[in-house]
Amino acid sequence: MILSQKKIEEIAVAVIRDFQKSFFGSEADDPARFALPTPIDQFASDYLNLKVSFQKLSSDGSIYGLTAYVDTEYQIEVDGSQRSIFLKTNDVVLDKSFIEPENIRKFCGKRRFTLAHECAHQILFQLDSDDRKIACHKIPEVRGNGSRVLRTQEDWNEWQANTLGAAILMPQSEVDRAMWFINSGKPLTCYGWRFYDSDQVKIDTFCGVFGVSRSAAAIRLEQLGYLNRKKDYEYRDPLEVWP
Repeated sequence: MILSQKKIEEIAVAVIRDFQKSFFGSEADDPARFALPTPIDQFASDYLNLKVSFQKLSSDGSIYGLTAYVDTEYQIEVDGSQRSIFLKTNDVVLDKSFIEPENIRKFCGKRRFTLAHECAHQILFQLDSDDRKIACHKIPEVRGNGSRVLRTQEDWNEWQANTLGAAILMPQSEVDRAMWFINSGKPLTCYGWRFYDSDQVKIDTFCGVFGVSRSAAAIRLEQLGYLNRKKDYEYRDPLEVWP
């Protein structure tokens, strides 16, 4: 199943609207409220009925998370030895590094995005055709730290899970509300990945509201028209003195 960005956004809108009604109640319908970030842990456990646990998934931190659609087994290599992880239906396993005391705040955005990514896999699986479901029943979905070129079905699966995961964590309606409060609904500007101080504060505020990393925030804001991206060489240091 290959979905367009527009279709994925429509799926996210329907899912989040349903979740917000059950989780936030009447607050979700308040027209004057601030943005409601998605509590992804509750979304996974209470709404999707996923069981989330943590294990060491790799020696080098290259695997962030796994999920399964039926009982299955996944082979991993940790510290030079092979071992099996047994996944039951609707299990999600995240890397243990996310919950180590020194990493809880540092990796908060990455952990939330990884969990949203695995939630997206589960949602997309339920929407897939019966033939595709049978084909991938025994294959766990794995999220690593590499970027992909969209050539294979697996590449598309990962892109779709990333796209839907971002739309679940940062729903368009909630981004609209947040950006109205943060910057009067106007876009921010970045130069490569650099921002001037005023926009730096604003994107950091956005990251704090939604519990995401700056890179995830920038990609989502650009998708929704709230980020103008310019070339690195167009950046001018405001402290630079010209002769």
